[in-house]
Amino acid sequence: MQQSPSDNMVNLTYLIYGLHLFSAITGVMTTAFIVTAFLSGWPSILAVFLNYARRDAVRGTYLESHFRWQIRTFWFALLWLLLGAVLVLTVIGIPLAWVIVVIVGLWVLYRMLRGVTRLMDRRGMPLD
Repeated sequence: MQQSPSDNMVNLTYLIYGLHLFSAITGVMTTAFIVTAFLSGWPSILAVFLNYARRDAVRGTYLESHFRWQIRTFWFALLWLLLGAVLVLTVIGIPLAWVIVVIVGLWVLYRMLRGVTRLMDRRGMPLD
């Protein structure tokens, strides 16, 4: 049986999603890509730091799955961005790199919005 998280931890989880979304939306509204703004923006870096610093406090609650979801989104987005960077080094891979960056940016937005929606329903995230 799962424990109920404290209201402070629920609020922190909303804050973390907000920080990630702020970075991602900055990428939409500026010349930066969503994924690069998400990974390099100080709000997302602060959010991942908070995820790691406070994940023991959410262990055994449905928020644990949200923290895992947020952390995995950040690191997988970084992995895909690095793959895109390697592809840019080859002339032939540049168009594929652009496609990867755009798709990963949309994937980041989807994961953050899906997480917030499930958090509003006080539901955990599925294992992925």
